[in-house]
Amino acid sequence: MTDFLPKEVLEGLRAAQAQAERKRSRRSVHVGDEVFPILQYGEEGFTLDAESAPRLRGLVDIYEGPRHLYQALIVASALEGDRMRYEFKRNTVASDRAPLDFYQEQEAPIALLDSSKS
Repeated sequence: MTDFLPKEVLEGLRAAQAQAERKRSRRSVHVGDEVFPILQYGEEGFTLDAESAPRLRGLVDIYEGPRHLYQALIVASALEGDRMRYEFKRNTVASDRAPLDFYQEQEAPIALLDSSKS
């Protein structure tokens, strides 16, 4: 069917599909002050629109809407048509608390009562 459509119409269709994917995507990559919508996301990496995203490399933050999901170390691996593929070297789940450096008992008391003030 695409053999019968003019080149300009095909380019317009591809541009409309890319724009719809960017709007539909809730995940995004944050690099400093710049934000790029993720078009596809998987365990090994993700893809971005090649026109709007530079060849990213290094530490990035991945968000889903306003929620910080991952902090990842990435490299640009391949240009696939109009998409740039990035692979994870490391992908760590983001946490809103610092890790504890000691073991915390499950049945530990929450507070101690002072019995000398009776």
